[in-house]
Amino acid sequence: MKQILLVDDEPNILLSLEFLFRKEAYDVRIARDGVEAMEQIAAGPPDLIVLDIMMPNVDGYQVCSHVKEHFGHVKVVFLSAKSNASDIEAGLARGADLYLTKPFSTKELVRQVKHLLN
Repeated sequence: MKQILLVDDEPNILLSLEFLFRKEAYDVRIARDGVEAMEQIAAGPPDLIVLDIMMPNVDGYQVCSHVKEHFGHVKVVFLSAKSNASDIEAGLARGADLYLTKPFSTKELVRQVKHLLN
């Protein structure tokens, strides 16, 4: 079973995403900020991370850069309210495999995640 780590500091988004991906039969872990995400990744990297950018302490850009440097096989999907072209370019430049903006289509997110994990 593929494992997904969901990282967001908004509890409602985390709960919605957790429900969505568990319904799709993924093993789901959650982290409420970048520090918690880094700890969980160090304990055992997931197959894919759905990652917010704007979080306290350690932001999503830093998490993505760390993951791609140390665990290059892990897929990273940014899911962020930052929707300017420069934000998207910055996320992809750090190694993200996909960048989706909030609000987002859950069907599109699931479709893209399935594609990345196959």
